[in-house]
Amino acid sequence: MKNLIFALAAFAFTACSPTSPTKVTCYAWQGEGQNTTEETLQSDFSKWKSHGIDGMCYNAGHDVEKHRRAAKAAKANGMEYHAWIPAMLQSGPEIDSTWYAVNRNGESAYHVQAYVPYYKFLCPNRTEVTDYLTNLYTKVAEIPEVDAIHLDYIRFVDVILARGLWDKYGLVMNEEYPVADYCYCDKCVSDFKVATGIDIKSVEDPSTVEEWKQFRCDLITKLVNHIAEAVHAKGKKIDAAVFPGPDSYAKKMVRQEWNKWNLDAFFPMNYNDFYLEGPAWIGKVVKEEVISVDGKIPVYSGLFICRDYEKKAQIKDPEGHGLIPSEIEEAVRVSMENGAAGVCLFTPGNMTDAHWEAFDKAIHKQYR
Repeated sequence: MKNLIFALAAFAFTACSPTSPTKVTCYAWQGEGQNTTEETLQSDFSKWKSHGIDGMCYNAGHDVEKHRRAAKAAKANGMEYHAWIPAMLQSGPEIDSTWYAVNRNGESAYHVQAYVPYYKFLCPNRTEVTDYLTNLYTKVAEIPEVDAIHLDYIRFVDVILARGLWDKYGLVMNEEYPVADYCYCDKCVSDFKVATGIDIKSVEDPSTVEEWKQFRCDLITKLVNHIAEAVHAKGKKIDAAVFPGPDSYAKKMVRQEWNKWNLDAFFPMNYNDFYLEGPAWIGKVVKEEVISVDGKIPVYSGLFICRDYEKKAQIKDPEGHGLIPSEIEEAVRVSMENGAAGVCLFTPGNMTDAHWEAFDKAIHKQYR
């Protein structure tokens, strides 16, 4: 009888055990290079697939043919293709100068930019902007090999920068400063007054008006959900790169209340070095992110990689920092243990052999 019980127990254990190694779902962000060809795409995608990358969030700008080429290469290598295209950050002859957001000083982002010259942000409260972006995304969504549209810069300018970036720009951001506080265009000011009765331009410190903060979060949410409906109508999925949180960082910093967006997945940029935090912080913020969507929408934890990791201590620019090989395992583990559906690397091009070795071990484990 004892032998029979032991045999049954052994059978039950074997039946419940996975017959193949567990692997974490992995995505990666990568932009098109100036010298990219079909051959280089095939080589890169093949390499990254062999290292466990299941899908590419690939930035080829507005170029439909480049997205088509890259999407075919992804498919040829058994990978998903998410067309990564920035939203509010736009420039070019097709963009009217009146479409841009206006800061509290009354300066259009077309003429004066916060932090860096390329920070030309559109106003999300303009019908022309909604129509332009919807047309852009649906056009790319019509490519057969594209699995999803991947939104980025779907936000306002950082009214508060991540703590790790303050020294880079010589700032102490303990309040919302007018030069980076958007949008005070006539339409936003007028619409807000109609909705609340508050003339925001007459308020001494607009950052104290909670209704004004919520109004701008709602503008982004309305825009996202409009685009999402159009992309879904094309039979494609839509997701986005977002700031961590959303309550702890995204809402306060860039007016992203992304847990209200009708998307199919979220890719929070959990770049711990930007916040002067270690890898353990990633787990804490992933827990918040998963809870914010009630665990109903996949959250893929974005991990920032330090390419020149042996010289990290000498690199002054925090955007040259990131995870070193010895931190990869912890970053993946705390992401998965706190409910992430997987991880996303920024970028696979920055992964060294040592990173890949650590990554391979980390993604082939079962996490609870």
